[in-house]
Amino acid sequence: MQKTVMTVLAAALSGLFFATTAQAADASKPNIVIGTTVGDFGDMVKSQVKPILEKEGYKVRLVEFTDYVRPNLALQEGSLDVNVFQHKPYLETFAKENKLSLTALFQVPTAPLGIYAGKLKALKSVKDGSTLAAPNDPSNFARALVMLADLGWVKLKPGINPLTASERDIAVNVKHIKIIPLEAAQLPRARSDADFAVINGNYATSSGIKLTEALFQEKSFAYINWGVVRSADVGKQWVRDVTAAYNSAEFKGWAKQKYVGYKFPAAWK
Repeated sequence: MQKTVMTVLAAALSGLFFATTAQAADASKPNIVIGTTVGDFGDMVKSQVKPILEKEGYKVRLVEFTDYVRPNLALQEGSLDVNVFQHKPYLETFAKENKLSLTALFQVPTAPLGIYAGKLKALKSVKDGSTLAAPNDPSNFARALVMLADLGWVKLKPGINPLTASERDIAVNVKHIKIIPLEAAQLPRARSDADFAVINGNYATSSGIKLTEALFQEKSFAYINWGVVRSADVGKQWVRDVTAAYNSAEFKGWAKQKYVGYKFPAAWK
């Protein structure tokens, strides 16, 4: 009888030990704060990434931004752990100018940059002196110039780097296009004041604009967006788990059904 009681007690203590150990292990998993711009990148976290990570014991919080400046500053200062909103040319330029130590780790489905109708409803309606609203940050402005060159509206100087093109690199403004630089988040609203507007895909979709409404889309795959972390965190287990969530079969299947017309990570091919 005494042996039986001792056996039961030992089993109970053993169970308590393992339960306590498991709780301690769960408690050791960090809270993860993910920052995105409003729209598709936030939806990806809410619908898929957050549930996947929370099944593994993480606590995930999403912070959404309406600009391209604060997410990197917030990541560097530690109020975010990961951000998802930018392509590498933008990250590299911004990090250099602001002396940030950030690293791009994984790609995410990305809506391409497009030219959308404003006062004029078709590309063939362009006329001498037409106005075009475009993102004012250097990397996205360069993308806009490349699209204008693809359309034949401008000619760029030979040998220039298309990732860093600026107005100084316009050799001939064939249509005498008047480019109006604006904050990217303002472009969906501003297109009614210009003949055309170049709008980033995430801001188009978050404003209810369908990608199929674009009159023209960029051809380059250089601008697929990335998940970014502080360089000091590269290699940590939670970073590997976030990366795995974005590359999981569950996330891929969902994204390919939901985001028709997007550019997908090269690693998914």
